[in-house]
Amino acid sequence: MAEKESSQTETQTGNNTVLIGRKPVMNYVVACLTFFNAGEEEVVVKARGRAISRAVDTVELLRRAFAKDVIVKKIDIGTEEVIRPEGTKSNVSTIEITLSKQQ
Repeated sequence: MAEKESSQTETQTGNNTVLIGRKPVMNYVVACLTFFNAGEEEVVVKARGRAISRAVDTVELLRRAFAKDVIVKKIDIGTEEVIRPEGTKSNVSTIEITLSKQQ
């Protein structure tokens, strides 16, 4: 879990995943556009906790302003149990939004 927490602030990981963190929304929009322009069929936008609203903003800005042929294919929501630095456990909401280009 700690590894996933530290990678939360990265923009891109894996083949086609954009992890949402604390950067401005446009950084994540550009990351998604880069994946689509590189030939990816699908892009997955992932966020946890307070970054969920930034993930939704990213997807909506991408769809409405920059890539009108992008559709939301799937939305997965869930909860992860996270161990805080002081040793307590807490639940953090998660979201994964899968985007694809219309044919």
